[in-house]
Amino acid sequence: MILIAGPCVIESEELVMQVAERLAHFNDDKRIDFYFKSSFDKANRTSISSFRGPGLEKGCEVLARVKKKFGFKILTDIHESYQAELVAKVADVLQIPAFLCRQTDLLVAAAKTSAVVNIKKGQFLASSAMKHSVKKVLETRGVSGEGYEVARENGVWLCERGSTFGYGNLVVDMRNLVLMREYAPVIFDATHSVQMPSALGEKSGGDAKFVPYLARAAASVGVDGFFYETHINPCEALCDGPNMLSLDELDKVVEQTMKIQEILG
Repeated sequence: MILIAGPCVIESEELVMQVAERLAHFNDDKRIDFYFKSSFDKANRTSISSFRGPGLEKGCEVLARVKKKFGFKILTDIHESYQAELVAKVADVLQIPAFLCRQTDLLVAAAKTSAVVNIKKGQFLASSAMKHSVKKVLETRGVSGEGYEVARENGVWLCERGSTFGYGNLVVDMRNLVLMREYAPVIFDATHSVQMPSALGEKSGGDAKFVPYLARAAASVGVDGFFYETHINPCEALCDGPNMLSLDELDKVVEQTMKIQEILG
């Protein structure tokens, strides 16, 4: 099982290292393919005054130190084409944000690196639209085929994070997990799926109590991995606190989903 976890944004190196230390047991678990996630820049915050992170250079330095100290593989998101080459020197996976999942130049730049490309499905798109994003990466890498196995072998993932449901709310259509697996391995982003965009005025809200339910449902449907944002104290997080899990809650949810997957074989 692929497991992606970490704080939403690099608030400080101290916090990142504290979270990384608490996640180290996942990296030691032979059943898990673990990736540490944190963002060096949250370029799509609701308000211009919201905390964004330390930026490209300092953020990559922090992630490189996490990688060296703990031996983790790293996942982080990029927002601009020029960032791909530099970030791929540290990150094993480049994540394409949901709002940017159709941006050709960004997808092409990511595809030109050796990193896996994890494309988040736009909240505004049907699952079938994501085959075109996958194709952009594969064709840039000189791959003419398509389908789950082709994408897996050539380092392309898709990530489900909910669909827009009216204003300020998301729902998860579990059919997307099945349909997108026709095109690529699928990661279920359980914490962003309970986000409530702009619900708190100048920032997004969310309801983390629904994360375990959605994660268990996704495990029963069948996915290749899970994405969770976690924090020492989500109530004090500078970004996405309402939809993040505490570290203790994360341990419980991961164990539950693994048991479901073991039952299903």
